[in-house]
Amino acid sequence: MSFGFNARGAWSIYTRELMRALRTAFQSILSPVLTTSLYFIVFGTVIGARMEPVDGVAYGAFIIPGLLMLTLLGETTSNSSFGIYMPRFTGTIYELLSAPVGVAETLIGFVGAAATKGLLLAGIILVTATFFVDYEIKYPLFAALYIMLIAASFSLFGFILGIWADGFEKLGIIPLLILTPLTFLGGTFYSIDDLPEPWNSVALANPIAFLVSGLRWTFYGTSDVPIELSLGLTLGFLVICTAIIAFIFKTGWRLRE
Repeated sequence: MSFGFNARGAWSIYTRELMRALRTAFQSILSPVLTTSLYFIVFGTVIGARMEPVDGVAYGAFIIPGLLMLTLLGETTSNSSFGIYMPRFTGTIYELLSAPVGVAETLIGFVGAAATKGLLLAGIILVTATFFVDYEIKYPLFAALYIMLIAASFSLFGFILGIWADGFEKLGIIPLLILTPLTFLGGTFYSIDDLPEPWNSVALANPIAFLVSGLRWTFYGTSDVPIELSLGLTLGFLVICTAIIAFIFKTGWRLRE
């Protein structure tokens, strides 16, 4: 690893990972969009037409931030984990470790590509939603920044997952068996404030609920928890993931095995 910043190396990793994503566009982009569209059709159009507004927001529009979070968390985590796992699986990770690129360039390349794909997917989903429900974003700049922060955080998390995994099966454990259920239970289709005790308190023990609530605030100005808490939790998660990755590169854990 080099000590100076190698912009060309970072750009090379970034473009390679981004092109890999585009080569599998049906699986990585079209498939999540089609799945989310089905949610909009069933819950937003069919069921939403019979539902009362939630916190003054039409039900079809209310579920948009949750569905966006559901796709964003799963895709950024999976893309980033697969991106770093394949070099380990094929043995080309040693070429990366011996190349004149440092930790910063590696993260910008792998994590940046995964986050970019997540942001592209988020934009497509928001455009797709306009065909099914009417909605407006109250704080568009804040929403964009918050989505970028979440994409970066879970791309870092996926990077850690890809280093930790020692088989393809483990790559899907966290996104499918943990992140997806927690997102569904984190207020995607309902307001946590509407839950009776003790389920209200149980739901707030789910960290994803704070992320969904924070994103919903940027859309409609309403949330189940203070936006400062949601933002602080997301920033804290970003810092923790960065510290773990720094430790991994410093010790070579799983990278040189």
